[in-house]
Amino acid sequence: MQRLTDVGVAGIHRLFAVEDVLRKAAVCVVVAGMEGALPSVVGGRIATPIIAVPTSVGYGANFGGLSALLGMLTACAPGVTVVNIDSGFGAAAAAHRILRQIVSQKNAL
Repeated sequence: MQRLTDVGVAGIHRLFAVEDVLRKAAVCVVVAGMEGALPSVVGGRIATPIIAVPTSVGYGANFGGLSALLGMLTACAPGVTVVNIDSGFGAAAAAHRILRQIVSQKNAL
């Protein structure tokens, strides 16, 4: 597991700088507030399964995470899975299932 922080869309160069790390991951949990655009941008750049977590924290009119949730649900990148607001545990559980399936398939070979 590797944690990458401060890789928002406002400074897209920061995302590009860690893109090789994201491509090597078996699954990515992407946490974002504000408008919730980050998972869609990441999903457009890599083929890794992405689990998006909207956060209730943010400035401006984020409505307790509702704007990020709605932004993620209407994302441009297909195949991005979205969990509920602040549901890091739900995202971790989904990531665990994906990883367990990958290990199971490798062991079957």
